[in-house]
Amino acid sequence: MTDLAREAAFRSARAWIASAGGHIVGGETQAISGTAIDVLNPADETVLGRIAEGTAEDVEAAVSAARACFSSREWRDMLPARREELLLRFAALVEENAAQLAAIETLDNGVPYPMALMMAGKGGPSAIRYNAGWVRRLGGETAEPSVPGRWHAYTVNEPLGVAGLIVPWNAPLAIACNKVSAALAAGCTAVLKPAELAPFSCIRLVELAHEAGFPAGAINLVNGTGQSAGAALAAHPGVDKISFTGSTMTGKAIMHQAAERVTRISLELGGKSPVVVFDDADLARAVPGVAMGIFANSGQVCAAGSRLFLHDAIYDRFMDQLCAFAAKLALGPGEREGSALGPLISAAQRAKVEGYVTGALEAGARLTFRGEVPEGPGYFVPPTILDRVTPDMRAVREEIFGPVLCVQRFSDDEELEALAARANDSDYGLSAYAWTSDLERAQSMARLLRAGSVKINGSGMEFTLPFGGFGQSGLGRENGRHGVLAFTETKSVMLGY
Repeated sequence: MTDLAREAAFRSARAWIASAGGHIVGGETQAISGTAIDVLNPADETVLGRIAEGTAEDVEAAVSAARACFSSREWRDMLPARREELLLRFAALVEENAAQLAAIETLDNGVPYPMALMMAGKGGPSAIRYNAGWVRRLGGETAEPSVPGRWHAYTVNEPLGVAGLIVPWNAPLAIACNKVSAALAAGCTAVLKPAELAPFSCIRLVELAHEAGFPAGAINLVNGTGQSAGAALAAHPGVDKISFTGSTMTGKAIMHQAAERVTRISLELGGKSPVVVFDDADLARAVPGVAMGIFANSGQVCAAGSRLFLHDAIYDRFMDQLCAFAAKLALGPGEREGSALGPLISAAQRAKVEGYVTGALEAGARLTFRGEVPEGPGYFVPPTILDRVTPDMRAVREEIFGPVLCVQRFSDDEELEALAARANDSDYGLSAYAWTSDLERAQSMARLLRAGSVKINGSGMEFTLPFGGFGQSGLGRENGRHGVLAFTETKSVMLGY
């Protein structure tokens, strides 16, 4: 992308943000009325824009619109091929508007523009297209009953109804693309609630969904805080399914609310993912893989590899290379050319992360590396590497959600089962990673590591595979066929003849 195209994208984003911020209900964008919430640019701490503070009444209107659409003949009788066509048109519009969407995301949550552009131009459209492919492939199965008589027995996967989709601030566009398209692919209608700290890319996304031709009410959006709009959506009796991505604490609260009505829920929550690097690992791949597995998006990634277990034989060499790699990661505003890492989302998040680092040092950890913080405003925390940590430290046990890596050692004296037990010593179980050239060891670690996703000799996620966690990392799965089926209910039918 040329400098002129980049500048044009940010001008377009700022102009659009200045006029955005209302709810979108029944296909209509509402002007902000009543109380509004200031949204800050985390890179310079200025007010980027304002959004409406949603109330229970706003949620009621959005759920009613989604229910009316779901019950309408236009939606109920829509041929699967037509719904697939709308999703593919939606994906194309996201792709066409990727430059603006990425600029909105960068201004809104601080992510470096190249990363935002990759998500808006490739990741988001790819997720929508993938889910669109399941629209005509969600058929059930037949069975052979053992009861007397002649029967035709089969199952069907029917849409649950109205889905409440609650999206976090760390990667709102990518996560919203996935949740929205999965719900629509399954035949549900939806109410999207973005995080108040970074709502604008979600608002623009819903505008594009309506531009694609989805019926009024198929996808609605309510802005506001989690305590008001989010809680009202999770507790609404007209919502058949809640899909939430966010903190474990909030996920537990949603579980309590859902239990009252036995509402279907999917929870993608926190993580404290282990990374095990053996002495036969390919360091040319492992060093950058480990580094970007924790420092990408400034560590604000649920699947970040935040606990590193490093073999004694390569410890010093690996750490030297890791620190050298981290030193080259430029920290600065995501809008600035060359910034590899942006700011954290807020002053509160920065204080939280710094508190973990200070606490670990006071408990005896050693600061092996810490990058430079740029002068001026912005919620910046540099890449930070701690070693000599112990399993009881809060920085090792709790999700930091920042660019902080905690390093521990292991040796040949440790059996794989014992090493895996150390790696599994966590309340979480979202992701796990291992680096080795030994195929047998790789397969053993894949079996021993308790996590919803295990990746050997790599980091990141694969969208075609289901994603979710063990333990306090959540319930259910997103992505892949499982992610679309999560918005359906299975019905069994026996037809006697």
